[in-house]
Amino acid sequence: MRFTDRFIQRPVLAIVVSSLLLLLGGASLSKVGLREFPELERSVIYIQTVYPGASARTVQGFVTNPLQVSIAGARGIEYMASESTSGVSSITVHVRLGENSTDVLNEVIAKVNEARGELPRDIEDPVISNAAGEDAMIYIGFYSEQMSAYQVTDFLSRNVQPELATLPGVGKAGIFSRRLAMRVWLDPVRMAAFGITATDINNAIRRDNFISAAGATEGEYVRVTVDARTDLQSSEDFANLVVRQVDDERVRLGDVATVELDAESNQFKSLSSGRDAVFMSITPAPDANPLEVSRGVHELLPRLEAMLPADMEMLLDWDGSVVIDEALAEVTATLLEAVAIVILVIFLFLGSFRVVLIPLVAIPLSLIGVVFFIWIMGFSLNLLTLLAMVIAIGLVVDDAIVVVENVHRHIENGATPLDAALAGAREVALPVIAMTLTLVAVYAPISFIGGLTGALFSEFALTLAGAVVISGVVALTLSPMMCSRVLKDAEHQGRFADWLDHRFEQLIALYRRVLTACLGNRGAVLLLAFCLLASLPILFTLAQEELAPEEDTGGIFMVGNAPRYANLEYSDYYLDQVVDIWKEIPEFSHSWQVIQPGSNFGGITLFPWSERERKQKEAITELQGKLSTVAGMELFAFPSPSLPGADAGLPVSFVVASTADYTEVKRIGDELLQAARESGLFAFVTQSLDFDRPEIVLHVDRERAARLGISMQSIGETLAVMLGEAEVNRFTQEGRSYKVIPQASRNFRMTREELEKYYVRTSSSDLVPMSAVVRLESQVEPNSLDQYQQLNSTTVQGIVMPPNSLGAGLEFLEEKLAEIAPPSFRAGYTGASRRFVQEAASFPILFSLSMMLIFLVLAAQFNSFRDPVVVLVTVPLSIFGAIVPIALGFATLNIYTQVGLLTLIGLISKHGILIVEFANKLADQGVDKREAVLVAASQRLRPILMTTFATVLGVWPLVMASGAGAESRFSIGLVITAGMLVGTLFTLFIVPVFYLPFRRAAENDSAVIAAPASS
Repeated sequence: MRFTDRFIQRPVLAIVVSSLLLLLGGASLSKVGLREFPELERSVIYIQTVYPGASARTVQGFVTNPLQVSIAGARGIEYMASESTSGVSSITVHVRLGENSTDVLNEVIAKVNEARGELPRDIEDPVISNAAGEDAMIYIGFYSEQMSAYQVTDFLSRNVQPELATLPGVGKAGIFSRRLAMRVWLDPVRMAAFGITATDINNAIRRDNFISAAGATEGEYVRVTVDARTDLQSSEDFANLVVRQVDDERVRLGDVATVELDAESNQFKSLSSGRDAVFMSITPAPDANPLEVSRGVHELLPRLEAMLPADMEMLLDWDGSVVIDEALAEVTATLLEAVAIVILVIFLFLGSFRVVLIPLVAIPLSLIGVVFFIWIMGFSLNLLTLLAMVIAIGLVVDDAIVVVENVHRHIENGATPLDAALAGAREVALPVIAMTLTLVAVYAPISFIGGLTGALFSEFALTLAGAVVISGVVALTLSPMMCSRVLKDAEHQGRFADWLDHRFEQLIALYRRVLTACLGNRGAVLLLAFCLLASLPILFTLAQEELAPEEDTGGIFMVGNAPRYANLEYSDYYLDQVVDIWKEIPEFSHSWQVIQPGSNFGGITLFPWSERERKQKEAITELQGKLSTVAGMELFAFPSPSLPGADAGLPVSFVVASTADYTEVKRIGDELLQAARESGLFAFVTQSLDFDRPEIVLHVDRERAARLGISMQSIGETLAVMLGEAEVNRFTQEGRSYKVIPQASRNFRMTREELEKYYVRTSSSDLVPMSAVVRLESQVEPNSLDQYQQLNSTTVQGIVMPPNSLGAGLEFLEEKLAEIAPPSFRAGYTGASRRFVQEAASFPILFSLSMMLIFLVLAAQFNSFRDPVVVLVTVPLSIFGAIVPIALGFATLNIYTQVGLLTLIGLISKHGILIVEFANKLADQGVDKREAVLVAASQRLRPILMTTFATVLGVWPLVMASGAGAESRFSIGLVITAGMLVGTLFTLFIVPVFYLPFRRAAENDSAVIAAPASS
């Protein structure tokens, strides 16, 4: 191919092409965004509906189920889960990856509105929110010695929350605390003495705390608005409210109740390192850049601190952007290290700084030029695109090395630099194009495969492919021109270069002797190759599988499962012990906790990576061991997800779902849980469903109630007021509205016997105790009524015991469920487990598509279906080299190692292309095929070794990585290093052995085709 002659003869043209690449890339640097991972169009929609005082079964039957049936018809939903507890319905809708989250949210809102007519009138309006599906990125703690928690909350809601919520990219600025309300603490004894019922209280509050919209007066020229102060403003106003008046005798609310400003609910507490605090959480919007959100929050914090009251303190308890910044810094440092190593490798192989300069130029041109490609494709600079650049450093010099080495060989044979550049560039133009297209073909299927792999690694793949394409352009335009101008003839290349050439001549002679022996013993070589190929299924079976390696993110999460009968004081007592425990572990800096019935969640922030000796994983292991000593609560610690798109929570999240009732679901869940604990695969495992929630069933004697003229509505309303903690209406204070909540004071809610002391009014206006018409019975109910895809469910959650992997744990649970459960049961997955199952199924398809696409590209290049087979024969053998360290436990088979295995296809194919292309040229010139492959392999030994070591040592900083994001970099670096070394070894000896029989077959085919033509 002579098109390279034009760039050698017109050097300015070559310089202009490269300068244009450099200018476009440099101009794009300021326009490309910086973030942790590629942007994912993914979200989770939450629908929460409060039904004050209702039992879990009432909530499920009258609220959750009608909403689920309606929402299920919305498009773009991956799966739906729900939880029904006393007074609250929570539905979680997971949007399918890649769907437009705004469109799905609008459709879900429409479906909820459609179902609104089927819901009870007493419910509060469903609250629908949309988030990225992960935990909040930032937690800020506020505490004060003088202000109560609800006062701090009120201050934050008025002054701080609006500032944070309006920052660009913030999806939600939440407050974890108790909100202010007007609490009316009722005394049933005094109510009975004054002849007052709970219904009277409700009616009085509704009657005399009325929000009026009075309108305006309108004269001939003037319109004046009327503000009717018909509502109450203070606790004193409420206490003076007249509940009942007979003649001159008045019963005021203060006579039968204590009225005060207090928290909406006392069953909530939040702590910062053991101190009472109020937390604000910052959750980015689904399409927001977390780094920009964090930057905006940090810029706002000094102004917020200046606004705080004198005794209020603020502490940034958790900032998830710290690990992102650290990981990006680590990858950038790795990038610079890789550049230095590759430069050194090239010099040690070529021995001349002049020669090194030519492939060296390809590095900045390719890496900067690809930024323009990143920008026009709408990508960002993130951990994966930067990782692609690290790997690309060893690849972008490959094409230039092939050109330089071939030109250098011609110079050694006596040609002038100009003639050598012309001849050498022509010879390698086709192989360079073939190698470039091969690498592009490897990654093309990732863009179409979908799922988390496609969504995340499309940017990785296309960035790497773009860098390789640019390096191919540079190798065929600038590199030949530089060779003709920079290189010297053989007599002036320097003593070190001469010494290296002599050493390589000796190495080539040794290689030729060994290769000759291999060609003479093809049966033994082929048997070895077959044995290695046959071992691959066994090695893959031995490999531990997981979605992604556990990263050291500098922070961990904790969840505590308390019995359902536990109140706030119970949880607080045991969680105080947790604070004492983590303070004994030197790696931990501070903690935060949020406590409420049925949910105890928190986290611990570690000291920066440079200030601690142990990794996060070791600290978690020690912490989990100590948490097991806390007797009254089930506690477990786990890291934050390593990848976006995988919900936060424990790694193992296996759903057991069925149409059977919860008793049967619990029985199967218990059997599965017992088997899991006995298997030894899990360090910790539990299930979400448990019958541990005490419940009082109130049976009404309807006949007696009817005789007394007591309606069921009267009984229900009395219980709802005394126990339900329901809002009657609202009052305003300083421009904000707050709930008015009447409820029996705690002394009259402590035991079941207190319920019988509540009074109801008969048809004759007399009061009778509820004990006259009701009978109480105690029973135990499920802690919550969970559903998965509208089926009753329980979720088996846990942590896998090292060295076992997530794949082994899920496989065991699935097989065991199929063994013990009736046909009506089905398995499901949520969180990281769901993503793992989806991505594990996609990798074999992805690998096969890449192999087929490369085969077709090579077949078109070589105009043969046999040559691609020879080129690709060592791909499975390089996979053997990569899978051995995985099978030995040095890494797991995860999304990063899978992409590394995919990369090996293109890298190893490049070596085979060089040998086959040169051997074919020699054979076409009449050289014996055995001699042709010997000469081709010998001539290509130096560039093959040089590109191999440039690639291997270029990714070596990944293998030696530490700090944030180190585990993922190690995974992909290990696979490429091991696979390249082993694959190169087999390429040098097995490709020539396979070439001979395939070349003979090709010659026979040519003879058959030529015979009719000659006749």
